[in-house]
Amino acid sequence: MKRAWTILMLVSCSPCALAQSESGLALQSMDRSELCVTNGTVSTLSGGWLAIDTPSSRAVVSTAPKRMADQVAEIRFRYLGPTRASRPLASGEMRRQIGLKLQAENTCNLIYAMWHIEPDTKVAVSIKRNVGMHAHAQCDARGYLNITAQRRLDAPPIRPGEPHTLRAELHGNDLTVTADGKVAWQGALGNEASSLSGPPGFRTDNARFEFQYYTRGSTKTGRQPERAPLESDRCVTSEGD
Repeated sequence: MKRAWTILMLVSCSPCALAQSESGLALQSMDRSELCVTNGTVSTLSGGWLAIDTPSSRAVVSTAPKRMADQVAEIRFRYLGPTRASRPLASGEMRRQIGLKLQAENTCNLIYAMWHIEPDTKVAVSIKRNVGMHAHAQCDARGYLNITAQRRLDAPPIRPGEPHTLRAELHGNDLTVTADGKVAWQGALGNEASSLSGPPGFRTDNARFEFQYYTRGSTKTGRQPERAPLESDRCVTSEGD
């Protein structure tokens, strides 16, 4: 009985609990104070949950260590429905989505693993690369390269009120993205990814969420890890990615 109670507490614990990646790497939940929110609003709920209800949000982890070839991030979320107002992406497309950022050097150079909600339902991976640019005013929606998966499965649809988990594990240039524990996208990113260096983060568009975000490199306890200087250290707001 005691063993069963311990397991239940670990599963239902607030974000102080650690999540385990498929590779065995321990992830730690990020609270609002550890996030640099560059676009939109991220608020704090009871129990350590976070919330988004703005048409777009962009954030990176401000306590991330300097670049490592292996980067892991996970977002556990409940979709609450569309935002009151909707805003097209910079490309002009109207889409509802939630996703993870990896090696987010700045708004012009990073990796995306996005779970589309509408108008289609899939996990898509892209690299945004604009060498020498660092601000949205410079790159806008240019520089996107959609990456073809070597292995891909359909992701389940996302309906309001349902819990879901999106996880991305980057090992060198190899990326695996799981949706609710099943591989939805797996493949190689090529040389462009290896030249990127930055923290992980997340992004949403035109959708409301309650969520918890997990990654490595928290400085809640213990010595602050060594970090490379990042543009996000200034936490500059931006029109979008």
